[in-house]
Amino acid sequence: LCVRPTSETLFCEHYAKIVRSWRDLPKLYNQWCSVIRWEKTTRPFLRSREFWWQEGHTVHATAEEAMQETLRMLNIYAKFFEEWLAIPVVKGEKTPKERFAGAENTYTIEAMMHDCKALQSGTSHYFGDGFARAFGMQYTDKNNTLQYMYQTSWGVSTRIIGAIIMTHGDNEGLVLPPRIAPTQLVVIPVAAHKEGVKEKAAELYEQVKAAGIRAKIDLSDNTPGWKFAEYEMKGIPLRLEVGPRDIAEGQCVLVRRDTREKTVVKFEDLEKTIPALLDDIQKSLYEKALANREAHTYTATSLDEMKSILAEHTGFIKSMWCGDQACEEKIKEETGMPSRCIPFEQEHIADTCPVCGKKADKMVVWGIAY
Repeated sequence: LCVRPTSETLFCEHYAKIVRSWRDLPKLYNQWCSVIRWEKTTRPFLRSREFWWQEGHTVHATAEEAMQETLRMLNIYAKFFEEWLAIPVVKGEKTPKERFAGAENTYTIEAMMHDCKALQSGTSHYFGDGFARAFGMQYTDKNNTLQYMYQTSWGVSTRIIGAIIMTHGDNEGLVLPPRIAPTQLVVIPVAAHKEGVKEKAAELYEQVKAAGIRAKIDLSDNTPGWKFAEYEMKGIPLRLEVGPRDIAEGQCVLVRRDTREKTVVKFEDLEKTIPALLDDIQKSLYEKALANREAHTYTATSLDEMKSILAEHTGFIKSMWCGDQACEEKIKEETGMPSRCIPFEQEHIADTCPVCGKKADKMVVWGIAY
């Protein structure tokens, strides 16, 4: 067991030893590791004293290259959340108070869960040459001159699992986006004791599997009702039901996990219908999560207005900010909302800061977070 400082310090020692010239740059590392933190209040998946995460650590010859890498990875995280996890995110920069220690800039993707609380879902940090100067990380450039390196790091953790559960899940259990679901479709025979039903179910299972669908079949002796509930709880996006009457008519029933809508499909149309339904489920989950965020995002021009909104609603509140940390701390102290980020997509809500009344040209998203 190794109890260690944050990974940046370990990578700095490594860089200082192995990078000698511009030909050695950039260095791009990805690691999966477990982390132990002293969390006073733990929450499953979201805040635990030990968790796994994916970290990236890079070092570059110039500030421009390092900044490009920082933003490139932020955009990759955002794309992964939106296109694969079906979770819309707000991309932006953290305020100086919320930056990672030692970073010149910290960028974040912020998601809203279905209870309207915020979840910081991934971060990307630009360190400039601060760590490089502290650790003596120098290289010889093309002019044979010693220069300091420029560093980044970025990461997401098993908190993502909590995000999936809390964005899409319902009272029956998980609802998994099809793109990441380990099993996209489960085949369940109905009246399986009758002749030919299990055989047909197995045939359909092989048919959809051959079409590239991640599928499984349940031929156990449990009742169909028990199976329906079991796979709903596990969040499998589609259920294929087939019974004696279906077989006689050359068709089966597909049931969506997200809406429980049923679609009757001819056996020969399964390879075309299933991918279309999976695509629609993926799109619908994203749109539902986006609608939830939009419905619970508010604007405020004063501290009193912020408190009034929070008295009735939970969600994101957008306001202007003068840039003074004292005003940021005042908002958190009186509302319980830390700043989530300064979004890249800015809006002009007012001319002044809601706390001090001074001129403000930055729009900030605030929210109660886990």
